[in-house]
Amino acid sequence: MKINRKLQIGVMGSAADLNYSKELENLAEQIGYFIAKNNATLIFGAEKDYDSLSTSACRGAKKAGGMTVGITYNRGLDIFEKENVDVVISTGLERGGGRETALIFSCDGIITISGGSGTLTEMAIAYQANMPIVAMKNTGGWSDKLANQYLDDRKRIKVQSVDTAEEAVKLILELANK
Repeated sequence: MKINRKLQIGVMGSAADLNYSKELENLAEQIGYFIAKNNATLIFGAEKDYDSLSTSACRGAKKAGGMTVGITYNRGLDIFEKENVDVVISTGLERGGGRETALIFSCDGIITISGGSGTLTEMAIAYQANMPIVAMKNTGGWSDKLANQYLDDRKRIKVQSVDTAEEAVKLILELANK
C-alpha cells in the first residue's frame, strides 16, 4: 500500500557510553542526510544526557534541511544540547521499553547502526509489529548480530542488511512503501 504522506524513518543505534567510533558517527550522519534528501522525516530517540548515533543522524538530516522528530524519555522537552531537532515529543516514560515503544510505533521502518540493549529492544518491537528493519553491516552491536536474521521461528520479517548509508535509505524507503 502506497503511503501518501512523508515516510517517517527511524534511526536507532548505540549511545555514547558504548564508545562508538568517529567512523560510525559519520555513517549515522550520512544516513540522516540521505533520509532528509529523500523527503522523509527522521524519527530518533532524543537523549537528555549524552550523544548517540541517533542524534548524529539528526545532525545529518538537519544539514540536508530535513524534518526531525526526537522522542525522549521522562518528562520535559529538554534534550542533549548538540541536538538540533524540529519537534520534541516527551513520552513521560522511562528508558527500557516505554519510550522505545512510542519511538518505534512512530516509524514506518527503522535503520540500525551497531547498538546495545536499547537498540535490541527497538528491533524486537519493530519485529513484533512486522515493521521493516535495515541493519548496517560491520558496525558491531546488535546490528551485526541480527543482520540477515529472523528474531524468532515465527519468521515475521527478516532483518535486512546493507553496506552503505545510501543503500540503507534506499532499501528502507522501498520496504516502507510496500
